Amino acid sequence: MLGEAVAAGVVGLAALLLVMQPLLRRDRPAPWQPEPLDPEETPRGVALAALKEIDFDRETGKLSENDYQFLKAKYTGVALEALRAEEHRAVADPAEALIAARVQALRAADAQPASLACITCGRRPEPDAVYCSTCGLRLDSVAPVSPVSSAPILEVIPSTVRNRPA
Repeated sequence: MLGEAVAAGVVGLAALLLVMQPLLRRDRPAPWQPEPLDPEETPRGVALAALKEIDFDRETGKLSENDYQFLKAKYTGVALEALRAEEHRAVADPAEALIAARVQALRAADAQPASLACITCGRRPEPDAVYCSTCGLRLDSVAPVSPVSSAPILEVIPSTVRNRPA
């Protein structure tokens, strides 16, 4: 009987240690961080889903025209507020600001005429290209853009040479 009591005590202590182990550990896990909201759970997503829902309800005859106009005006305002708030948050984020600056720089560069042009295909979007990515002709810095190719045959890289294994 004493052996059974000792065994029960050992099992009880082992169970207690197992339960208390997370509280006794010195290496604590990182604090819990909330997950980002799904797009449908954001204020913008909720407002847009409500707009879709009232459109559907109107088309199926569940909403009168007056109710539809009232709800559409209400949720359109909510959606616009959410979009404006999201836009202000995006500008405050440094990564978004870098992306916006890069997009603006690319658009400004695209608005300027390219210095390289293919005689056959026209101007190229790649600023550092030496050969045309479409036809393979060597690009000249001041080549006129014309639909008819007047390039010498020697400048064209034959496809058999380009595709030959090294």
